[in-house]
Amino acid sequence: MSHAVVIGAGIVGACTALELLKAGQRVTLLEPGPPGGEQAASYGNGCWLSPMSVIPPSMPGLWKKVPGFLADPLGPLAIRWSYFPRVLPWLVRYLASGWTEARVLKTAQALRAMLVGAPALHAALAEEAGVGHLIERRGLMYIYPSRAEFEAEAMAWRIRRQVGVQWLELSADELRQREPELDRRYGFAALVEEGGHCRDPGAYVAALVQLAEAQGARRVTARATGFRIEAGRLRAVLTDQGEVAADKAVIAAGAHSRVLAAAAGDTVPLETERGYHAMIEAPEAGPRTPLMPSDGKMSVTMTDRGLRCAGQVEIAGLAAAPDWRRAEILRDHLLRSFPGLPRDLPASRVKLWMGHRPSMPDGLPCLGPARATGDIIHAFGHGHVGLVSAPRSARLVTQLLLGQPTELDAGPYDPRRFGYFLLALSRSRCHAFRQRFGTPLGRWSLDTD
Repeated sequence: MSHAVVIGAGIVGACTALELLKAGQRVTLLEPGPPGGEQAASYGNGCWLSPMSVIPPSMPGLWKKVPGFLADPLGPLAIRWSYFPRVLPWLVRYLASGWTEARVLKTAQALRAMLVGAPALHAALAEEAGVGHLIERRGLMYIYPSRAEFEAEAMAWRIRRQVGVQWLELSADELRQREPELDRRYGFAALVEEGGHCRDPGAYVAALVQLAEAQGARRVTARATGFRIEAGRLRAVLTDQGEVAADKAVIAAGAHSRVLAAAAGDTVPLETERGYHAMIEAPEAGPRTPLMPSDGKMSVTMTDRGLRCAGQVEIAGLAAAPDWRRAEILRDHLLRSFPGLPRDLPASRVKLWMGHRPSMPDGLPCLGPARATGDIIHAFGHGHVGLVSAPRSARLVTQLLLGQPTELDAGPYDPRRFGYFLLALSRSRCHAFRQRFGTPLGRWSLDTD
């Protein structure tokens, strides 16, 4: 029996550990913090299990908005000026990936293959872990002030339809019947009935890790630092607590995966999209169905811990301090959206959080073998779809690691899909920026640690 070390006990790592155990592998889960803890992106995400999340962050014409991203530190997507030179190579790729509708459609097709049917997969996992109540399958709703705002997003909805997403369109009266506590400024909605949500992502991840341990996985509290590879074969995973002997390994460390990928022979354009959430405990009002307002681009979901509003994208790296004003924007949007919430809400009832989405510039995860050895598989970079895509990601990773036929075409997620030409182009643009604007870059690096 071979021994696989899964580096990272977030949602992707937890699901991968369970799949490897099912395949008869001996498994060690390596995680420096508590599974499902606040340090993990899995803890604070938007709770959505959204098979329709097929539209990548970059769309045609987005490049025109980059000056605004730099000028407005509190906008839905912001780039800190001090970090801009370092993120420029990633940003070039990011804009290029959504340059045309055809490119967006290609990404959507790859994402749809990963996401379709995901709520049912999660429901089965949750039942097996004894937390079936945490997964609900009652649909997800996009809300708009009017049909005009919905039609302004015609390209995104057209692409969703092309890849098989269906929805119901709700008039103002129908929306009011479904969501009586919602502010009346919203008069149109698109309800995607195949969607679902998780009532407590942190508790869900913790339960999956406990299930893996009950099935024989060993959990080690340590931080992976590299690998011992001899003659093209993995011999051990290096950690801050010593070596862990292993025949195989999966890098599922989220936004912290880049250094480990480099140790396995791959330079990957992984960036952190810092996301925030605000949660109101014991809310007096809220939605019956999780919803996303068009004027906020954030998920609003009733959870077991309170009413959570999650969103925002801030490009500032792993080390910068949180800008809690961004979470307060989310809180204020909740107050405007649900008049039944008190205006004088005490601070003690509002919990703010910031975490790191591990994001690739094209909106697709890295799932595939490392250059140094096929004994190591990359499983990170899921961006905005980490929670919903975890079950199928885990299946694909397990099949690749064991050399089995894959149920999905692995090509779109290949870690080596970013060629050296684009890397060189990004480097030259970064150098041109420095020459023109005189911004100090320090040591040029793709690292964001």
